Amino acid sequence: MERLELGATDLVVSRLGLGTMTWGGVTDEEAAAEQLKAFIEAGGNFLDTADVYAGGRAEETIGKLLGGVVAREDIVLASKAVGVLDGGPRPRSDASKRHLLEALDASLRRLGTDHLDLWQMHAWDSTVPLEETMEAIDVAVSSGRVRHAGICNYSGWQTMKATGIQKAQGRPPLASTQVEYSLLERGIEREVVPAVQDQNLGILCWASLGRGVLTGKYRNGVPERRLKSKPFQAYVGQRLDEHSTRIVAAVAEAADTLGVGMVDIALSWLWRQPWVTVALVGARNSAQLQDSLAAATKNFTLPEDTLSSLSLVSRPQRGYPENGV
Repeated sequence: MERLELGATDLVVSRLGLGTMTWGGVTDEEAAAEQLKAFIEAGGNFLDTADVYAGGRAEETIGKLLGGVVAREDIVLASKAVGVLDGGPRPRSDASKRHLLEALDASLRRLGTDHLDLWQMHAWDSTVPLEETMEAIDVAVSSGRVRHAGICNYSGWQTMKATGIQKAQGRPPLASTQVEYSLLERGIEREVVPAVQDQNLGILCWASLGRGVLTGKYRNGVPERRLKSKPFQAYVGQRLDEHSTRIVAAVAEAADTLGVGMVDIALSWLWRQPWVTVALVGARNSAQLQDSLAAATKNFTLPEDTLSSLSLVSRPQRGYPENGV
């Protein structure tokens, strides 16, 4: 599996990253071990988690697998902080210095390691001065608990502000940003991508398969019971509109024409974008992961004409200012 340097750092990461949002929840320890083993055997090394995934159980699961399925030194381990689980439908944000450093120590305990290779701010928190958040990062890095730091789900101006603070304080630069990006969601091209390229950050893409829609599993419809569930609607439902349907049809047609799978097409398009470093994928079980692993290890590159046609059909609606989108 191909590997690249992450941003301006010395971290060398696999082009496919393994996400662990389901671990400790619908994915038990045995299934997680199978996924991790298959991922490592395919040449992957970037493992991504967060302190709020399954209420901390995702990190606990990883901690149980380190040293057994994979040696700690053989993976690039990334986690996130900012989210606070307080019983609501979604985590609230707290990017204060106190919360972040307490959350980091808790993550390290659950993971059974003394450091993270990449520590990411999971969300923007408008209630806390960004200078305080960046100070927490500085403390974490200088203490050795974190090698590199990044941001997640920041807009273009938020990205520039964060990198500007680091430069003004003479601190190590941020390594990366993690954002949703796929054929179904290209909004970052308007402001985030220009900011990231200007600041030489790596881009980690979550929902690389369009929240599962680009696999084609919803082409024949969704069972009524599942369609009405609030979690499904919140995560997948918004990717089942007419625009997405046209994109999925184009991906399916390209797959049939080229004799590959829809996952191959979707991930190959993503890797052809010069600003993308890692495509993150998650799965409930190892069987669901196989198509992504195959796409990352086979010698397949999307032809120029197919790349162009997919880019055209997936082009977002017009916005202002355009900035290349």
